[in-house]
Amino acid sequence: MADSLVIRREVEIAAPAATVFAFLTDPDKILRWLGTATTEPHPGGIYLVNVGGKNMARGQFTEVVPVHRLAYSFGWDGGEKVPPGSSLVEIDLIDQPGGTLVRFTHSGLPDVEQRDSHEKGWTHYLKRLVVAANGGDPGPDKM
Repeated sequence: MADSLVIRREVEIAAPAATVFAFLTDPDKILRWLGTATTEPHPGGIYLVNVGGKNMARGQFTEVVPVHRLAYSFGWDGGEKVPPGSSLVEIDLIDQPGGTLVRFTHSGLPDVEQRDSHEKGWTHYLKRLVVAANGGDPGPDKM
């Protein structure tokens, strides 16, 4: 059952892994696709993002391998079902001809309702990441 509560997504981005990594760790770049952010991308560093200007995601980086891998705890300020730090986001960046494969995993979600809600959100925001990291403008966030 626990594996059924894991979100897995892969997206291809026509940009080098270093560019994609910057869009996952640099607050100025995160703003272009996700929301305002405070990040300290090193183990134990803070992950704080105001997603779409509506909800504050909070966690802590657990693993940082520059341009290859990020992992951080994840949850929502004021969230009863997914409180800060209660789940885990892992992102692997894999070099490919013409760009980078982003392998995204979100685990530790408590139930199907939360998995479905987060899956909808991550699908939306990963599409915005692809556009932004490719040098485009994903436009206003309508999530």
